[in-house]
Amino acid sequence: MTSLWSKISRSQFMLFLYKMVFKLIGQLPPNKDLIIFESFHGKQYSDNPRAIYEYLEEHHSEYEMYWSIDKRYMEQFRNMRNIKCLQRFSFQWLIKMARARYWIVNTRLPLWIPKPRNTMYVQTWHGTPLKRLGADIEEVHMPGTNTEKYKQNFTREAAKWDFLISPNEYSTKIFTRAFDYHKTIVESGYPRNDFLINHNNEETILAIKKREGIPFNKKVILYAPTWRDDQFYSKGKYKFNLHLDLEEMRERLGDQYILILRLHYLVSENLDLSGNEDFVIDLSNHEDIRELYVISDMLITDYSSVFFDYANLKRPMLFYVYDLEEYRDNLRGFYFDFENKAPGPLVKNTDDLMKEIKLIEENGYTSSKVTMEFNERFCSLEDGQASKRVINEILL
Repeated sequence: MTSLWSKISRSQFMLFLYKMVFKLIGQLPPNKDLIIFESFHGKQYSDNPRAIYEYLEEHHSEYEMYWSIDKRYMEQFRNMRNIKCLQRFSFQWLIKMARARYWIVNTRLPLWIPKPRNTMYVQTWHGTPLKRLGADIEEVHMPGTNTEKYKQNFTREAAKWDFLISPNEYSTKIFTRAFDYHKTIVESGYPRNDFLINHNNEETILAIKKREGIPFNKKVILYAPTWRDDQFYSKGKYKFNLHLDLEEMRERLGDQYILILRLHYLVSENLDLSGNEDFVIDLSNHEDIRELYVISDMLITDYSSVFFDYANLKRPMLFYVYDLEEYRDNLRGFYFDFENKAPGPLVKNTDDLMKEIKLIEENGYTSSKVTMEFNERFCSLEDGQASKRVINEILL
């Protein structure tokens, strides 16, 4: 049977009809106990929505809660745990979305979705911004859009939000301007970081390593880079080149370390790790990066917001920025002095990366003045209680 969404995608009339039905159902009184969650366009059970969901499960079990799931990931979700799933854009999804009291989402929803008058749209977002966002991007290089259209669509979507979650004062100021957002901002810390504060212990670490087949006798390096706007196959599917000499890394580090790869959810690469399987593990599809943070002894990243979260663990971070000038000057631009204020050294090739890892190995890791100032500025609200603060603010 052809899915409703397939018909919609082929027919503007069907899209119009679907939207009208959504609007009509949305006029009915909401189900005040119904909450819909979605993370990264229905691809993951993760991030801030997951943290809020788990808090509600424990403390407010009276709510009826569903996850909005991309149909390509439905089987994965059903096999993971006992959560209620709705196939994104199905008729059942339409009815539940239109009647829900709350939507709790970490990325933008499609613009055509009309928000019912009595639904509270809680936008958690998914990172402290280093790279420019929304209306602050000077020139957009993404497929399927242009600069003017991208900015207009961003602010049109943000106008639907009733609550926006912010991890710190720095982000609040940027979100207000970049999203042209003028409703309630909940400056709470990030709910997703509650896990790092509350579950950073040996029992949790060993359990995750055992489940993922990671040797207990080796240290773990996590490599979690972001995507590049101008390197893509099609809309929403981005290319990525590791730019790492894995053979050299294995030769120099393989006796002591395991390298875990965690590519961005928009990256569509199938990496060839032939010959390096005993050193490199690709966990890009792991459901939630929070578990990879706590088992990692060190983070390598670039311009990804992951380093703002990882900083809560007070462990070493290295920044592999082989394309720094291009990314800074042409693709996105930065909100703060990344080159002088990053909480770790910036390197541009594998050899220099190895040298920095060896220095940490030989001398140990101590927080520098820059790192301590970074943590004070960006992590001061992260005390393991962010989910509670969000719930106390948004539940009506």
